[in-house]
Amino acid sequence: MMFYKIFRMLCRVWFGLIFRTKVIGAENIPANGAFILAANHVSNWDPPFLGTFIEREVCYMGKEELFKNPVMAAICRSLHVFPVKRGAADKTAIKTAVKILKDGKCLGIFPEGTRSKTGKLGKAESGVSLIAAMTKAPIIPAAIINTEKIFSRERFFPRLTVVYGTPIKFTGSTKDKEAMTNFAQDIMSEIAKLKESRK
Repeated sequence: MMFYKIFRMLCRVWFGLIFRTKVIGAENIPANGAFILAANHVSNWDPPFLGTFIEREVCYMGKEELFKNPVMAAICRSLHVFPVKRGAADKTAIKTAVKILKDGKCLGIFPEGTRSKTGKLGKAESGVSLIAAMTKAPIIPAAIINTEKIFSRERFFPRLTVVYGTPIKFTGSTKDKEAMTNFAQDIMSEIAKLKESRK
């Protein structure tokens, strides 16, 4: 927990001072209780950036390759990252995510499942809906803006923005695959609206 807080403090200096981050909607983050923080994904900077400017500690799924190196694995676990197998349904990762929420914590997730190479929003996977259905946890949609431009030729130090939306809930059943698929896309629609609101 202490390592997480130190890392978050350093990130606040990094993103806040160097990239002059604008934070919108932080008041929508619950002070306590379980919730899912769901955002678009355009850069490797996104996981630390998403949780930097909120007081709640965020737990994330991270690709299992990160855990093959013992030092990296220790760092990831200190930052509340747990492994997930990509490209297949990982029941262990789902169980871990559910436990995190059952314990009243925050789960950070990128519904698209991978980074967008173009910066445009992709299609969401239904995993976020499944976890929401299993836990009844509210989802806070969030839009991350300009992290893909960090150190780019276009603009070396771009102005960053993160927008936290209002909570939405999935009221359907884990057995209703169509409803879960539609809800996952609803989350992406909410993220799109948050992005558009900053143009």
